[in-house]
Amino acid sequence: MTGEAIVNHPPLPKQYGEKLLVFDHGEGCRLIDRAGKRYLDMGSGIAVNALGYGRTDLADVAAKQMRKLVHVSNLFATEPQLELAEKMISVPVPGGNHASFEAVHFGNSGAEANETAIKYARLYAKTRRGAGHHRLIAFTNSFHGRTMGALSLTASPAYREPFEPLIPGVDILPLNDVQALLSAFDGTVAAVMVEPIQGEGGLHFVNRDFARTLNSLCREYDVLLIADEVQTGMGRCGTLFASDLVGLEPDIITLAKPLAGGLPLSAVLIPAEVNNLLQPGHHATTFGGGPVTTAVASAVWDILTDPAFMAETRRKGDLLESMLSEGLKELGIKGEVRGAGLLRGLRLDGEDYNGAWCSRIIGEAMDNGLIILKTGVDVLRLAPPLVISDEEITEGVSLLFDVIKRNT
Repeated sequence: MTGEAIVNHPPLPKQYGEKLLVFDHGEGCRLIDRAGKRYLDMGSGIAVNALGYGRTDLADVAAKQMRKLVHVSNLFATEPQLELAEKMISVPVPGGNHASFEAVHFGNSGAEANETAIKYARLYAKTRRGAGHHRLIAFTNSFHGRTMGALSLTASPAYREPFEPLIPGVDILPLNDVQALLSAFDGTVAAVMVEPIQGEGGLHFVNRDFARTLNSLCREYDVLLIADEVQTGMGRCGTLFASDLVGLEPDIITLAKPLAGGLPLSAVLIPAEVNNLLQPGHHATTFGGGPVTTAVASAVWDILTDPAFMAETRRKGDLLESMLSEGLKELGIKGEVRGAGLLRGLRLDGEDYNGAWCSRIIGEAMDNGLIILKTGVDVLRLAPPLVISDEEITEGVSLLFDVIKRNT
């Protein structure tokens, strides 16, 4: 390791900042910067590194596949790609609306997965019901990505306004407002995209009454319900899909963040009704679903979907929730713990505990060797690797509340 831990004016686009911490390597749930300082990572590369760092098992899988074959093209298939797809379509569909998923489109990122789902939904609606049935519905506080289609369904004005006009025909409705949903819904809607738990928007849940209404309307009008599980899927919330936690019955599920252990890979799970409409040229990807990323993802999938591993994630999620709640109680400040599994948020009541305060807490936590995130305007977010130990959870919560106490 050489050089200073902080690089000023990095040769990267300015949206990443004028000053960046430079990491050298990782071990388990720890990151080590290039000056040798260690950090407990309770952000997981924004919920990506579900299995932590320095995994020799995954490195061996990648190296073995790289010696065999790195890339072909979407004109051909490879054995790792087919093996992973078979595993993914074999899982139960939340709510049982479809007997099973029939196919998986592999891409590179969550935004690309959501972009793909949007295209499939508009194709489905146009083919089944003709032109003019193209409206898309998303919800307040949603985040679906930064490409132009996914951005059009992302609610935040700060993300949207610099790049407007976005794609037409999108309505952003209040989340969990049944009446607003009923008023906006008709036969012109092509799809609804929703996060079961809003990863970037404050960890708000879809409530069960709203989910029931959404399921019913989509069936009545033959509208595709897309669950964006890019952040919540694959065990992060203690179940394979967070849709099961809230009662959603999606037609399409998008996945990405933890799928390939930190390598770029996304997946769109689709039913036969969509797959049967697709023709050559409708959609494709150059790098998505390559043999190296899918080989690693197949190993990751086996680990994350193991029932015992999932049960441990739920147990550790309950432990994290209880420790955060106890910390709030000891502070004597009203607030709330949000989220599920190992995707948790901490919000303190009061005008002083705003976005600027959260940013200060995150900065001071990092100075003290703890990495956490923010979600929404004023919620601290913890999304540690799912392999985190009880001792590390205790350490992280203790560090966090030490920083909070100095700032209250």
